[in-house]
Amino acid sequence: MLENPPPCPKCSCEYTYEMDALVVCPECAHEWAPGEAGEVGDAGVQDGGRVVKDAVGNVLRDGDSVVVVKALKVKGSLSGIKAGTKVRNIRLVDGVDGHDIDCKIDGFGAMQLKSSVVKKG
Repeated sequence: MLENPPPCPKCSCEYTYEMDALVVCPECAHEWAPGEAGEVGDAGVQDGGRVVKDAVGNVLRDGDSVVVVKALKVKGSLSGIKAGTKVRNIRLVDGVDGHDIDCKIDGFGAMQLKSSVVKKG
């Protein structure tokens, strides 16, 4: 018997429970065996059960390099970030207002970007 059953790998529900040899999610009815090989990682599930995808649907992970797909305005700067700018070593965060990528951009410094304006590169 597990003391703290893991969250659901499909919907991230934390109210899972154990039934016989399986763990069951009450929200989406997904059932899986604890420690199953496909439990975490198959669909790019990050810690906490979150999947972050870029503008074209590729799964992003910490440390990836991405390319900005559209020009972005930056407050306090005369020039914005141009489309095609490469950003290395991103970090996925629970940001404010959909900004879920933390990164450093040459010439601008540390900032947060939305995953919908980048593609894996």
